[in-house]
This record gives sequence, C-alpha cells and structure tokens, in this order.
Amino acid sequence: MANHAQFGFQDASSPIMEELVKFHDHALMTALAICSLVLYLLALMLTEKLSSNTVDAQAIELVWTILPAIVLIMLALPSLQILYMMDEINEPDLTLKAIGHQWYWSYEYTDFKDLTFDSYMTPTADLPLGHFRLLEVDHRVVVPMESPIRVIVTADDVLHSWAVPSLGVKTDAIPGRLNQTSFVATRPGVFYGQCSEICGANHSFMPIVVESAPLPNFESWSSLLSS
Repeated sequence: MANHAQFGFQDASSPIMEELVKFHDHALMTALAICSLVLYLLALMLTEKLSSNTVDAQAIELVWTILPAIVLIMLALPSLQILYMMDEINEPDLTLKAIGHQWYWSYEYTDFKDLTFDSYMTPTADLPLGHFRLLEVDHRVVVPMESPIRVIVTADDVLHSWAVPSLGVKTDAIPGRLNQTSFVATRPGVFYGQCSEICGANHSFMPIVVESAPLPNFESWSSLLSS
C-alpha cells in the first residue's frame, strides 16, 4: 500500500517484485555513475585541464566505444533474466481468470466449480471506518500465500489492464484475447491495484484488491463462497 509523499516502490510482496526493485536500484546506480563521469569531464573541460586541441585520440575513441557496450550489457542481462521469470509459469497451484468490464472486474476460479463473482468498487458512502477510498471492493480476490498463482486476463468490452504493484503484475485485458501472468504472494496481507488502461469515464473507479491468506483460511473461504 502506497503512503503519502512516498518516493519509492510499494513493499515487495512477491519474488518478481523484489527482483524489479533490485533492478531499479541497479539501473539508478548505473545512471548516477554515468552522470558523475560526464559532470567530471565537463568540469575538466571548463577548467582547461583537458586539451581541446586533440586531433587524433584512438585510445579515447576505444574507451567511449567499449564502455557504453559494457554498461548496456550490465543492464541487459538482469533485465532479460526478469523478463524470463515473468513469463515462466510452471504448474500453478491455482488458476484465476480476471475479466474486465466497464467498470468492474469479474473473477472465475477455474479449479473450483461455480466459484465466480463480480467485484465492484465500494462507494464512499458505504465505506467502513479505516478503509481506503476508491480502493475497496465488495468482493476481494483471495489467494493462498506462498503458492504459484496463474492469472488469465481478458476483457468483455474495451481495453483494460489488471495491475497490482506490490505483487509486480500488470497485464493488459484485451477483448477476444487471453493474456496470462503469474505471481507468488510471499506474505499474508491485502494488496491494492487499479485498472491501468484508460477505459472510459469511470476508469478510475474499478480497483483491484487481492488478499493473500494461509491455505486453511483460503480453503474455508472458497468452500463458503462456492456452497
């Protein structure tokens, strides 16, 4: 959950999000090193400690060819690793189908019989004390913690996007097409997201709430809802 005046990411609650935060820090440190080097060279030029009359400098040309290549490789390798991790879905314990509508989400637990529901934003007038405005829903998505979850995402009308930042997932919901993503919630908690594709007048009123619970609690919830 984001806090007021927060500059960083939300607390990572999945292995993918942890890797994304690490890569963000890695990329920022690389950019900081490049900026520092450029500023240092500019300072040397302005103070005339470097000669501006150099005609041939093969060593410098070699350095500014090889150094950017090394920097790009340092950024590309962890980036590709994360991309492969995000696409890898091996034997999920639970498959969830999320369908975007104007302006709510429908969910189907395909491993259970008749476990489907619609999830609408809770109006401000009906919010219990202490709940979050424009983020709460009448039916939360409940998943077992520390279990691989596959999410199949589609839409019924226009483009939507199913996104939960703290879990590191964001997948476009496209009418007539099935996209999929996966995550593993590493701790119990309630994680908030929103539709991240402009989809009409009430685009900002279709939040996503994922609740991660221990397996016995999830089994009790699923049996109660499907009965």
